[in-house]
Amino acid sequence: MPEVATAAAVTSAPKETKAQKSERLKLAKNPWEAWDEVRQFALAGRDSVLPEWTGLYFKWWGIYTQGDGVGATGGVGGEGKSTEYFMMRIGLPNGILTSAQLRVIADLTKRHANNLADITTRQNIQLHWLTIQSLVEVTDALTAVGLSPKGACGDVVRNVTGCPLAGIEHTELLDASPLALEIAHKLTANPEFYNLPRKFKITATGCPVWCSYPEINDVALTAIKREVNGLEEIGYTLRVGGGLSTEPHIAVRIPAFIPQDKAYDVVEAVVRIFREQDALRENRTRARIKYLFMRHGWTAETMLEAIEAKLGYKLDPSPVSADVIPDDVYRDHIGVTPQKQAGLSAVGASVLRGRLSGDQLEKLAELAEKYGDGSLRATIMQNIILVNIKNENVRVLVEELKAIELQVEVSPFWRGAIACTGTEFCKLAIAETKAFSKWLVAEMEERLPAFDQQIKLHVTGCTNSCGQHWIADIGLEGKKLKKDGKIVDAFYFCVGGSVGKYARPARALGFRAAAEDCPGAIERLLRGYLAVREPGEDLRSYFNRTDDEHLRAQLNGSFVEPVERDLPPAGGRHVADA
Repeated sequence: MPEVATAAAVTSAPKETKAQKSERLKLAKNPWEAWDEVRQFALAGRDSVLPEWTGLYFKWWGIYTQGDGVGATGGVGGEGKSTEYFMMRIGLPNGILTSAQLRVIADLTKRHANNLADITTRQNIQLHWLTIQSLVEVTDALTAVGLSPKGACGDVVRNVTGCPLAGIEHTELLDASPLALEIAHKLTANPEFYNLPRKFKITATGCPVWCSYPEINDVALTAIKREVNGLEEIGYTLRVGGGLSTEPHIAVRIPAFIPQDKAYDVVEAVVRIFREQDALRENRTRARIKYLFMRHGWTAETMLEAIEAKLGYKLDPSPVSADVIPDDVYRDHIGVTPQKQAGLSAVGASVLRGRLSGDQLEKLAELAEKYGDGSLRATIMQNIILVNIKNENVRVLVEELKAIELQVEVSPFWRGAIACTGTEFCKLAIAETKAFSKWLVAEMEERLPAFDQQIKLHVTGCTNSCGQHWIADIGLEGKKLKKDGKIVDAFYFCVGGSVGKYARPARALGFRAAAEDCPGAIERLLRGYLAVREPGEDLRSYFNRTDDEHLRAQLNGSFVEPVERDLPPAGGRHVADA
């Protein structure tokens, strides 16, 4: 008789983890080389799309499945339900756009995306409501005008950012946009780098105010000046390991001077180092390069050693004291900026929560041609800049922008507002953000019309910080709350986040409020600041010297005990607080 296995002898194979599944699928296929499969899906219909594409491969083409409007609470495991529609990000290296390209995006927005487009915090433009058929049409149309969604998502080098005034701003140390474009050209869609442990964000800038936020990028190059044998040389300072998400980390400054002609090689060396870190592939929530510093014992010195080993030569030292680090001032280039080119100016329009219609995009292309040479730039503050505008046309352009609801002269609340996608389209979000942010700004303008300080008011729909609440003066993190017996959108408050000279993540205050109660809470907080501020004291300094208990009491209107911040979901749904 055949031997019968006992129950004790039968062991089931261990369940494949999310990280293991992702690594297996990535080894099986380079999605950049398999677009013909998507063309077949488009012919066969939405039901033909394979789960490995909806779950992973589409991301290499800047594509995510679109949520059902409920967000994470409508699904399981911290992720909501998908619909038949898709979201696509269009990569814009250094945020650079031509009017011809913008006209194409405007047309695609109107024909395929319900006339809705969002500028993102990485200088991308994001479309929603795309069908499987329109994915192919949109990608082909973008390719025809030199644009692509490749690399806007996925475990790859993401859209390479830079100063939107690169090459035209008077005070820049150098124009870093050629370097940003070189990095994007050589690393995006490069089959050598299609399989990184996770996403990898790069910025290169010569801007003196560091408008591309080098402090929160995986790799950042900022211009620096030195003197050698009596001769001035401008190169770069390198930072590695910045990032926000659920565990914010300010990038580590590497003590080396990077010559301009070695800058690309240094960036590629760091990408190669990242690609080789198998330990980072074991857990996708801890797969960013920042975790080498946060959990694996790396330092600025060991990172420099690894870089130099890749390069095959030593880099000159660069002391921290050599850096000129900007204060945390406005970094958005909104308003009118005289260019270094005689007779020309850049006109920056603030786009509230980054949202534009196809009609507005079309009008922007028209205005860029009418009053300039058709050049535009997107910014990481979700705004748009028209450059090379003749000085005599600036005032009329400002008025024409106002006519399409794009403001050049705005309140601090409007100017400092950032909002992620939220539950409207995102499957990971817990709270709606875009409409809330617009309403919140209007409320604050009405409540405090004379408020005279910079205020970064960032709204993010969950703990992942796509709305960058960790670097805001006031950061609102989405959650759910039970109020009057009903489950409602709510936000957890963080304050005092900063980049630049005083760079630090915001601190969680232990205070939460239903969305409808947030304007009142913020008004009480800001009135408290205005009542006791010292001469020249900004919000960041005030928050720094004021304890959590006092700030919570201002928000609440009276003393209130602290509450714990929600942890990121781990195998279960987000739940509303009672």
